[in-house]
Amino acid sequence: MSWPTDAGPLVAGNLYPKYTTRNPAARLLVANFIIALRRLVRRTGAREIHEVGCGEGHLSLRLAAEGWQVRGSDLSPAAIREASGRARACGLAIPFQVADLYELEPARDGAPLVLCCEVLEHVPDPERALAVLAALARPHLIVSVPREPLWRVLNLARGHYWRDLGNTPGHLQHWSTLAFLDLLQDHLEVLELRTPLPWTMALCRTR
Repeated sequence: MSWPTDAGPLVAGNLYPKYTTRNPAARLLVANFIIALRRLVRRTGAREIHEVGCGEGHLSLRLAAEGWQVRGSDLSPAAIREASGRARACGLAIPFQVADLYELEPARDGAPLVLCCEVLEHVPDPERALAVLAALARPHLIVSVPREPLWRVLNLARGHYWRDLGNTPGHLQHWSTLAFLDLLQDHLEVLELRTPLPWTMALCRTR
């Protein structure tokens, strides 16, 4: 279950447990990310969300616990098993499924709000992936990626991935905020851009 690339197989899931870390600095960064995300979700007015690339389900569980109707999909069977187990333990009815982003279909997988966080940097063909996400969005999409080169600078500052100049394993794509904005505008109308350190996050709408 991986996309073939010249850089090797896709690295699924979170290498660094950012949602469960005890590191106070990392917890503050994640808290700011969640605040920015929650504000954008509320702006859409949507009550139904499909999180594409949901990983272990951390964001889906947070949103479901706050009253949104959430479903999630991910390429990794192991991540989906963990997400499903977390949902059951929390008493939340969240349908999770193993699915390749490239094979999602609007009629079956579309939603008033599609959420895709920390996914596009992993895919070999982000243009194609974004086209799929745009087709799923009815009409809103929230997407986030690491903000480069800041992401790699922070990795180096904490002593990680020196041989790869701070690049997280599995990150195939790298965007500054402006470069990511240019990519999004080729497919969608960008309604709002936020930059919770060290990410770029955008609320978009289909044209």
